[in-house]
Amino acid sequence: MTYVIAEPCVDLLDKACIEECPVDCIYEGDRMLYIHPDECVDCGACEPVCPVEAIYYEDDVPDQWKEYTKANVDFFDELGSPGGASKVGKVSADPQWIKDLPPQETEH
Repeated sequence: MTYVIAEPCVDLLDKACIEECPVDCIYEGDRMLYIHPDECVDCGACEPVCPVEAIYYEDDVPDQWKEYTKANVDFFDELGSPGGASKVGKVSADPQWIKDLPPQETEH
C-alpha cells in the first residue's frame, strides 16, 4: 500500500509534501505531483501538510478520484524507480488524461 495524490493537486503543485517526505519519493510532473508507489514507506508525513487535502492513503482515496491511484503508478512507467525525486527534478511524464484535464482553478 502507498499514499496517492489526487485531483486537488492538479495545477497547484504546492510542494509542502516534498519537504516533509523523508524518503524523497514525491516527484513533480508538469501538472501535479506523484508519489512513487514502490519508494513510499507509508509514513504519512505528507498527508497532513497538504494545504488542499490532495493526499490519501491508497484505500481511502475518495471514489471520484480513484483513477488517480493508477495515475500515480502510470507516471513511473518510463521513469522506473530512480531512487529519489531530487535526483531527477521535474519530469514531463503526466499520464495523457492528466495532460488533457481543463485548467484547474487554484486558490494558492
